[in-house]
Amino acid sequence: MLLASYTEHPLEAGLDEAGRGCLAGPVFAAAVILPPDFAPAYLNDSKQLSARRRTALRAEICEHAVAWAVAEASPAEIATVNIAQASYLAMHRAVAALGVVPAHLAVDGNRFKPYAGIEHTCLIKGDTRFRHIAAASILAKTFRDERMAELAEQFPGYGWEQNAGYPTPAHRAAIRQHGPTEHHRMGFRLL
Repeated sequence: MLLASYTEHPLEAGLDEAGRGCLAGPVFAAAVILPPDFAPAYLNDSKQLSARRRTALRAEICEHAVAWAVAEASPAEIATVNIAQASYLAMHRAVAALGVVPAHLAVDGNRFKPYAGIEHTCLIKGDTRFRHIAAASILAKTFRDERMAELAEQFPGYGWEQNAGYPTPAHRAAIRQHGPTEHHRMGFRLL
């Protein structure tokens, strides 16, 4: 069973990102503040859930969260500042968009760039331990997958509607055949 929060403060936000290891598309991040008693069935790290279950949980999270926000950093920003800094940038944008100032940030992973005025704790595998971080992982993943499906319509042939820009053999073969697009991360090893 996932824990409600790290500090037990009712305005603690969980943060997570999606798309860090992709060859194409933006990196997304989400910040979520949940009510302490919000514990829907199956809530877990987005990677442990089917697409259908993630979609259902996303609707529940968006409806019941005290506050939630999703933000992104573009491939151009990733190229300029590197993927780690772009992930922090997306997380900071999500926190800024919450509309509520969190008392604490519970961040999935082992590194984070401090957000001015708000203390944080990095939690390795936090998305499998805390509800608000799991919720953030679901929002970041589902919103990013939607964006990649939209981009797939504009750039058919790369399979982004299925691989979401991750380095699958089919995606690498498409890059080899068609070349990279403006949405590919040129600082990454594409082939």
